[in-house]
Amino acid sequence: MLFRRSPLLGWRLTAATVVSIVLMFCDHRSSTLSQVHFSLDTLVAPLQLTVAAPSKLLNWVEQSVVTQQKLITSNNILQAKLLLLQGQLQQQTNLLQENQQLRNLLHASGSFITDKSTMAHVLAVADDALLDQLIVDKGRKAHVYVGQAVLDANGVMGQVVRVGEFTSRVMVLADTQSAIPVQDVRSGVRGIVIGTGAQRPLSMINVPATADIKVGDLLNTSGLDLRFPPGYPVGQVVAMHRSPGEHFARIQVLPLAALDKSQLVLLVWQHAPAEMAEAKQDLSQVGKERQQDMVLRNTLSNTNL
Repeated sequence: MLFRRSPLLGWRLTAATVVSIVLMFCDHRSSTLSQVHFSLDTLVAPLQLTVAAPSKLLNWVEQSVVTQQKLITSNNILQAKLLLLQGQLQQQTNLLQENQQLRNLLHASGSFITDKSTMAHVLAVADDALLDQLIVDKGRKAHVYVGQAVLDANGVMGQVVRVGEFTSRVMVLADTQSAIPVQDVRSGVRGIVIGTGAQRPLSMINVPATADIKVGDLLNTSGLDLRFPPGYPVGQVVAMHRSPGEHFARIQVLPLAALDKSQLVLLVWQHAPAEMAEAKQDLSQVGKERQQDMVLRNTLSNTNL
């Protein structure tokens, strides 16, 4: 036969089985083999640790990756919540500022504003060094008209220069095209305040060098342009220069209105519009008569020559 079965193999297996049973019985009944167990455990321990090391390393790496992913996810969630809370805080701050401006406007409308008025929100601001204008959310639908006075809680901001259906363009006092007649509250001296550009003081012109105007004087609208109602605060004199040989003083005026900060404004209607219209018509007629008179004088002068 190719493979012969050895008779000793069965005896060996039987002997090993008997020895195993005897050792198990002795180990169970007595503590004789405890020292043997301890010695064997000591010998086998390094091998067990070596075999278990890759598995432990793999588990540690897996837990580290999972922990890192959790930290990244948690950090992203916290950052999103923080951004949301910061946005809400900014909205709350803006609402508080708007409420304060509204309270100031209500206080102003009950103090120095005696004409009909309505509130408007500033929608946009022109970004130009010389052109200082803004857009408000009131237009023809709200009966806004060109030349209408615009104020904030502290004083005059400017006037409406263009009216749309739902919005209007306002020329602010600092605009280089702006001019408003004023009167010194203390002395009664009149003049014209013009704009010199954004972020610059206003300038009061046509004031004789000998006029009774001092630094710190308050200037109100005089109403002589028939656009701005009289008595509204415009600005305060902050500097005055009188040079020898010059007939007019150079006066710098700080506007009382927050031209670059106000988000809420008041559109003011003129008191007694019929009287204002009649006065404008009279002034227009006087202007035409003066123009005709000048033409006639020039004609006569040319005839004499």
